[in-house]
Amino acid sequence: MLEARNLSKRLGGCLRLDDVSLTVRCGELLAVIGPNGAGKSTLLKTISGELTTESGSVQIDGKPRQDWQRLSLAQHVAVMGQTPMLAFDFTVRELVELGRAPHRKTASAKHDGEIVEQAIALAGLSAFAGRSVLSLSGGERQRVFFAKAIAQLITEPGELPGHQRLLLLDEPTSALDLAQQARLMGAARQIADAGGAVLAVLHDLNLAAAYADRIAVLVEGRLQALDTPRHVLTQSTLSAWYGCPVHVAQSGSLGQLFISLAR
Repeated sequence: MLEARNLSKRLGGCLRLDDVSLTVRCGELLAVIGPNGAGKSTLLKTISGELTTESGSVQIDGKPRQDWQRLSLAQHVAVMGQTPMLAFDFTVRELVELGRAPHRKTASAKHDGEIVEQAIALAGLSAFAGRSVLSLSGGERQRVFFAKAIAQLITEPGELPGHQRLLLLDEPTSALDLAQQARLMGAARQIADAGGAVLAVLHDLNLAAAYADRIAVLVEGRLQALDTPRHVLTQSTLSAWYGCPVHVAQSGSLGQLFISLAR
């Protein structure tokens, strides 16, 4: 679904991405991890087109991103940014409805109301639908923007975004409590299982271990690893990448990984 090749990007005179290549397949959740300033958000913004590339290319569903018509691209790719801005006092429902804008002249537009309610429910916000977004906590607002991105990608009511749909998430759980982290990442996992492609920048290594099919590691703008959680999340490599002693344990019959600071 997504293929990024040899991406490089400078910001403020600093090389933030250095020849980074990766793919995200339909049916896959790829987590991007790394220390602060590693280039994770720059990578996502470069893939989405918010930032231009100095070198390299981005293909979506086999076609260069620049060859997509803007409306068609918005029907296939949704982005949940790290710090979404609010210019007006919307209700939760009104803000999520904005995600349906790319579909106004399509057959699915007649189902906009159902799809909006579905996205709101998926984010666990049905009880907040009529409330002002400005009255919500930071974590609740974060879930509203997640619902908006989901509504943008749904084409049929009752179905999740699936094949040929790409969801880009930049630190989507940063303001969420444990239960809501599980809800949001569980929903992202469902979208991948339904055939969608999900790229999520995450700081929480345990969430990456629990929900991702593969993990990409960025350090100082360079891709250090791209493999399954079991191969990427090891004590020696994490300790080296993050510059502190890290402990990795396995628990349960499936060998779930748990990452913590070593004492």
